[in-house]
Amino acid sequence: MGLTHIDVTLAQLTGANGRYKSKFLVDTGSTQTMAPASELERIGITPVGTRIYELADGTRQEYSFGFARIEFFNGVTVGHVIFGPEGTEPLLGVIALDHLGLVVDPLTQSLKRLPAIPLK
Repeated sequence: MGLTHIDVTLAQLTGANGRYKSKFLVDTGSTQTMAPASELERIGITPVGTRIYELADGTRQEYSFGFARIEFFNGVTVGHVIFGPEGTEPLLGVIALDHLGLVVDPLTQSLKRLPAIPLK
């Protein structure tokens, strides 16, 4: 299975202070979205807390998180964004995908919109 990258824009909830636009790895193994801390700080997103996250290699790491407007695939949602270390690849987690009713098509490695967002 290959990797899926898409264009994502992060901004403050109010849309003020600029935007961070980048190619994000669609990470179906991650619940949350992550971007380099310096980019989040540059656009005025501030940490509201910290949590311990389990990484893909099984180690645990404490990161700060805040809230951001997340725009991709002709849609917008809001959600947690993790303040990642410098040089980290931006990740788009499944919660943001779920909010917009999207899944990764394993055959084409592209995003596919569900016909309806399940409420059950």
